[in-house]
Amino acid sequence: MKPLERSFDTVTSLFRSTPKEIGLAPGTLIHVGQQKVQRPTITFIDYSKDHLNTETDVSLDHCRELKNTPSVSWINLDGIHDVATLEAFGQAFDLHPLVLEDILNTSHRPKVEELEQSLLIILKMLFFDDQTNQIQAEQISLVLTENNVLSFQERPGDVFEGVRDRLNRQSGRIRQRGPDYLTYALIDSIVDSYFHILEKIGDRLESLERELINQPTQDTLQQVYHFKGQLIFLRKAVWPLRELSNSLLQDEIVLIKESTMVYLRDLYDHSVQIIDTLEIFRDTASGLIDLYMSSVSHRMNEVMKVLTIMASLFIPLTFVAGIYGMNFELMPELKWRWGYAMVWGVMLSCAFGMLVYFKKKKWF
Repeated sequence: MKPLERSFDTVTSLFRSTPKEIGLAPGTLIHVGQQKVQRPTITFIDYSKDHLNTETDVSLDHCRELKNTPSVSWINLDGIHDVATLEAFGQAFDLHPLVLEDILNTSHRPKVEELEQSLLIILKMLFFDDQTNQIQAEQISLVLTENNVLSFQERPGDVFEGVRDRLNRQSGRIRQRGPDYLTYALIDSIVDSYFHILEKIGDRLESLERELINQPTQDTLQQVYHFKGQLIFLRKAVWPLRELSNSLLQDEIVLIKESTMVYLRDLYDHSVQIIDTLEIFRDTASGLIDLYMSSVSHRMNEVMKVLTIMASLFIPLTFVAGIYGMNFELMPELKWRWGYAMVWGVMLSCAFGMLVYFKKKKWF
């Protein structure tokens, strides 16, 4: 498959999925998406100002004990295809069936939704493949409760290593604050990863611009179309981020403390900056297509100019040669001793005179 075809394939598949059966009751748990891991795994980090406990591949019953502890618990599930596991999560942490339904539907657009005892945040976690220049998307769902942050990922691997490192440092700000600040930190890590993706795309667009200026080719044009498709894909994932950030700021959400609002305002500023940068890159990609067309037209004009000059030089020479190629007997020049040399002199003088004139006009 060509890069252009792959990019449009990715764009159309971001929010496209197999539709559910018509007429199902709200809150019916059906996984919509692809199974990306063999079996679900649960990890958690339980922390407070004075202690930190990290465990991997634990049972849900073990996590259930963290529900009402005074410390903050970040519980992560990798692999959301198992409906029974999600249903058990809902029972253990009193999650609304509609929350579980949204988590299982991996084609959701980013959003924030407040329920009775929890706050649901759905985002797209993006990764850039340097080998294929493709953006890969994964849905991540965050559920904020009074003492816990639950995160649900389609597969292992995320952009939260920085958050984990900060949790390991006892002096860090994150250890002093509650689950609402942890939720902000996770969202902020996802948003920061968008900047890295935009930086890589920007570098490649600059490289393509140099290629188009120096030696425009069809392959370069295909790459431009590929990155334009990737930017459309990125826009679909990022555009709702501003609305999501604004909702966290404007809505009076009980689970978010006033002290966290200043960080959410910074998050909103970052989302606006990402969208502005994205629009600039989209304009840049469109401009590169125009640059390619201009470069090709310029090269064609240069070729046509050379051919026109050559044709112009041979027009008078052809005229002279045509006259003396006629088979008339009464042509006095044919009897002259120096007639042949004179014709050559006239022809060369015409050609040289035209070259001097073209040079004076700066036509070449």
